[in-house]
Amino acid sequence: MRLRRATVDDLPAIVRLLAADALGSARENLAEGDLAPYERAFRMIDADPAHLLVVAVGAPPGEAVVATMQLSFLPGLSRRGALRAQVEAVRVDTALRGQGLGAAMMGWAIEEARRRGCDLVQLTTDKSRADAHRFYERLGFVASHEGMKLRL
Repeated sequence: MRLRRATVDDLPAIVRLLAADALGSARENLAEGDLAPYERAFRMIDADPAHLLVVAVGAPPGEAVVATMQLSFLPGLSRRGALRAQVEAVRVDTALRGQGLGAAMMGWAIEEARRRGCDLVQLTTDKSRADAHRFYERLGFVASHEGMKLRL
């Protein structure tokens, strides 16, 4: 597997990964086949150097997308002006889970955060994702905060 910056051509595979679990299947709408909202979001992410959408692909010739994640680099005044890396939407194809791909991706994300001068890597994970919580804890992440959302 290798990691690379996502392209607009990767969107169908990325959306399939996002929708491949109970939470994602309720949030993502693949039935309509309308990728326009995803394309709009992709263009915004891709145009902003503070955001990076990454895919993991298999070996050539097919190079199928088998995993994805988004990194956002957030400047802030707290923690003495610390730059934070926010990890979002980490998904690995269900057939490949448990083989170390997710850990390798997170390791790469942590190193990219260091390379960019971040003081902290943070992420959110839904409270119902117990397996994900155990995974992130094995990588050294600590559940230090309670997150909140307001749907608009």
